[in-house]
Amino acid sequence: MKFSEMGLHPQVLEALVPLGYETPTPIQEQAIPHVLRGSDVMGIAQTGTGKTAAFSLPIVHHLAENMMHGKAVPRVLVLTPTRELAAQIDDNVKAYSKHTKARTALIFGGVSQHKQVAQLRKGVDILVATPGRLLDLCNQGLLSLEWIEFLVLDEADTMLDMGFIHDIRRVIAMLPEQRQSLFFSATMPESIVKLSRTILTDPIRIEVARVSSAAETVDQRMLFVSQGAKRDLLVELLNRPEVETSLVFTRTKYGADKVVRYLKKNGIRGEAIHGNKSQPQRDRAMNAFRSGKIKVLVATDIAARGIDVKGVSHVINFEIPNISETYVHRIGRTGRAGHDGVAYSMVNEGDERKHMLNIVKLVQRDIALEEGHQWHLDLPAITLADAGGNRPSRPGGGQGGQNRNGSGSRQGSSNRNKNRNRNRPPQGGGGQDRPSHGGGPRRKKKPKFKGPKSQGNAS
Repeated sequence: MKFSEMGLHPQVLEALVPLGYETPTPIQEQAIPHVLRGSDVMGIAQTGTGKTAAFSLPIVHHLAENMMHGKAVPRVLVLTPTRELAAQIDDNVKAYSKHTKARTALIFGGVSQHKQVAQLRKGVDILVATPGRLLDLCNQGLLSLEWIEFLVLDEADTMLDMGFIHDIRRVIAMLPEQRQSLFFSATMPESIVKLSRTILTDPIRIEVARVSSAAETVDQRMLFVSQGAKRDLLVELLNRPEVETSLVFTRTKYGADKVVRYLKKNGIRGEAIHGNKSQPQRDRAMNAFRSGKIKVLVATDIAARGIDVKGVSHVINFEIPNISETYVHRIGRTGRAGHDGVAYSMVNEGDERKHMLNIVKLVQRDIALEEGHQWHLDLPAITLADAGGNRPSRPGGGQGGQNRNGSGSRQGSSNRNKNRNRNRPPQGGGGQDRPSHGGGPRRKKKPKFKGPKSQGNAS
């Protein structure tokens, strides 16, 4: 199937030509038709597989067909956990909506709000935001979410890991009950499934890769090393000729800065990126990494979410994450868009062995142990058998590609008008959970839309 065969608006298709988009990726091919039909969608796919276009293209299509007279009001809200990911999505949406009249605004904290407020006052159709600054502007009376038609939660699992659950619920309490909600993420832990039940209505579940599976294009390796020798092993790895660019992960901001200082002492240029860095500092580090001025970026998990740099040859887990799903996100920074990549994991003699065992169980595959370095610790191997799993055959291509619709999922016969007017469960206020579908008293029907008047279908 081609994008031109998916029923997208001609202005959207025109924007895709210079981007080189011809054939949709599996997540795009499966998600776009459902979003166009008005279904709520829960999409699960590895990083780098095109999730942003999967939700953005049909949304821009809808705006192109239903433009409004007068000053634009926010009709689309995309929530993301980090500034970097928000900026990346904003860039993509701007490219997709280039030939439409849709306006976008990027909302995040850590910088002055003045430019963001100025954007809002000019009129905005699509908001890409992090939860904290969004709520701040709403509480100041500078922003209203009462006309939102689409809610997108991207990397919802990370937002929960970062403690945004209450902020998300506060935002949802400000949204119209009649809206279309979309979840997209690389992993779907049980906490996200529970949250989705309070937000999505009869969602279509789309999964183009096994939940929490690692990309098949990434060569995963373990190295056993004492905690004290990790920095020396890191220097040795980074000096290998095949390591062109590397993203190094630490657990803490302080640890990232220490690693950068040690690398500089050993003649390796690198920069740290984490929450204590100002936005200009983070931008300078990212630009230097993208341009090749530095070959190493040392990051914490939260700061690294949303980093999309072409050609990252290696990911190095300087410290093993205690949350197994985080490992999948980390190594997904390499081996993107069909390219090969390598992921090294330095496992110490302590709790990291338990963390690595849980990771092996999660990804359901053995990870090769590399012993050919001078700091190798002679410890028992960590295998899938130790984790209580079976060794499955490797899936062809790692895509899967089948819809997994629950018994309540709506099929293709549904249409946008019906879905727009369907009854939704009431929203909770003050950060409380909303009742499950069909439970509790209904809210009063919202008054008729008195904002900008529709122009009807665009020619």
